[in-house]
Amino acid sequence: MAELTHFDASGAAHMVDVSEKEITSRVAIAKGFIAMQSETLALVAEGRAKKGDVLSVARLAGIMGAKKTHDLIPLCHPLAISKVAVELSVNPEKSGIDIAATVKNTGQTGVEMEALTAVSIAALTVYDMIKAVDKTMTITDIRLVLKDGGKSGLFEAE
Repeated sequence: MAELTHFDASGAAHMVDVSEKEITSRVAIAKGFIAMQSETLALVAEGRAKKGDVLSVARLAGIMGAKKTHDLIPLCHPLAISKVAVELSVNPEKSGIDIAATVKNTGQTGVEMEALTAVSIAALTVYDMIKAVDKTMTITDIRLVLKDGGKSGLFEAE
């Protein structure tokens, strides 16, 4: 099992020193899902939500979330992100919205947390925009599906 890097020898939490790490191109992809009633999904898909275009607003919120990750997660480094793409797709078969985020940078630490944050914030934004009509929504399956770059190399979820 890998060693936990956010704790020092005495067990105190600390920010990892990445100053000696090699600068490499890095990418992370995260995914998630928000389930809802079929009537709610139709409202979103047809653009009839009272607060506006749910998918466009959630996409922008996800991008903003990725850029603000270091403000939300105490030990994350502020990063110069070169790309954030958030995709939201209506999934009628599962009665919900699939969410995927891709984040890239060139730096000394990865962008996994930024991708996970983008998905989380996009899902929370969907919830916020349509909670008035469906309080049964569930946000699920937020996970890292791909990470590449840096010393640990390629990770792909099964």
